[in-house]
Amino acid sequence: MTISKYILVNEAFFGMEIAEGFDVFLVKEWDSFAILDLYKAGGWWKETYDPALLPHLVRSSFCFAVGVHRPSGRTVGMGRLISDGVSDGYIQDLVVLPQYRGIGIGRAIVRRLVDFGLSAGVTWIALIAKPGAEPFYECMGFSPMAGFIPMLFHGEGK
Repeated sequence: MTISKYILVNEAFFGMEIAEGFDVFLVKEWDSFAILDLYKAGGWWKETYDPALLPHLVRSSFCFAVGVHRPSGRTVGMGRLISDGVSDGYIQDLVVLPQYRGIGIGRAIVRRLVDFGLSAGVTWIALIAKPGAEPFYECMGFSPMAGFIPMLFHGEGK
């Protein structure tokens, strides 16, 4: 795979510390097998999902970021910003492979997504974090939304 074929924003992210040999790119297409591996690593993939829809998922996201280990070309992390491009944005599907955590890749992905949203005029950006992950996000300017509870649709009347 030639990385430059996929790059939407042609420069690596240099605004945060990230380990040597890693870059974060904003893309509109990416290797579906790599994305599938990351969804599985995050524990979000169900065998009933259709992997053929992954290119559409990447393309339809307002912004999709991938973390890449430059020497091997391996995709080691991802995240996406879902938005109408006008007002609100939601960061979701942030994952870094376990063996690559703690070296700045996740933070660089979040920063790229936030910067992209802000540059497009999206000023309300939120996410749902796992309990205990607050310090990870708080150091990047996020804070808990007091008085609000995330809700998930399970069907009418359930």
